[in-house]
Amino acid sequence: MHLVMIGDEFVDAGKVDSAYFDYGTFFGDGVYEVLRSYNGRLFALDEHLDRFKRSLAEVEIEGIDIKTVRDRVLRAYQKSGLADAKIYFHITRGSGVRDHAAEGLTPRFFLTVSEIEDATSQKQNGIAVITAPDTRWKHCDIKSLNLLPNVLAKRAAHKRDCDEAIFVDDKGYITEGSSSAFFGIFGRILHTSPLGANILPSITRRFVLELAAKVGLQVQQEQFRADEAASADELFIAVSSKDVVPVVKFNEIQIANGKPGRYTKLLMKEFGELVKK
Repeated sequence: MHLVMIGDEFVDAGKVDSAYFDYGTFFGDGVYEVLRSYNGRLFALDEHLDRFKRSLAEVEIEGIDIKTVRDRVLRAYQKSGLADAKIYFHITRGSGVRDHAAEGLTPRFFLTVSEIEDATSQKQNGIAVITAPDTRWKHCDIKSLNLLPNVLAKRAAHKRDCDEAIFVDDKGYITEGSSSAFFGIFGRILHTSPLGANILPSITRRFVLELAAKVGLQVQQEQFRADEAASADELFIAVSSKDVVPVVKFNEIQIANGKPGRYTKLLMKEFGELVKK
């Protein structure tokens, strides 16, 4: 017997939509990507697909060709008609009876295209962030659907009228944001955590590091402490949906003069030029 209840109603198990038995829902068993377009052109599609392919391999989801994913992304974006869009897609292990080690499932693909949020005000004025304990699993380099710690951290930030939460590990070192890469500028040195199992290989992060020399910054991929961040000359986050966003308040402490810094603004300008190419 297989009894199913949805809301307050009992439903014949044989008539239940397979989406209710998705392994993404049961276990967070899947991986995802988010990319965006600028003025009718998808940005860094190949880089995002490469990362997606790696995530699939790391969690051993098979049976889906990356060329098929690429085609679906392109078709969906074209159909949307949006010039500036956010494209989210994920693949779960499949749908079936809840079993931690099920084999032979057919991967399930899901995609949405929506208008990109307007981040103009955040870029012009900067944002406030708070820190949160990094309680995530030990493979944050995989872009998996296991995001409950990220959700809770972001909710905590919003409750304090902040836009982002910055994770801090057990030793007091910053790892990254709940949905962004995090950077500090000290003098003319750009600091950010080095890639590892606890850091998502952010696509936007990669481009920021490539642009650093153009604006006169040296790059140092080394963790820094939360108490050091509060005394930085400049702070900013980087995320696909918003690019580079200045941070002007860190744990209620004003950063420098409380306005977006010189180098951050230069990086924002260079990133803006990059996406036009």
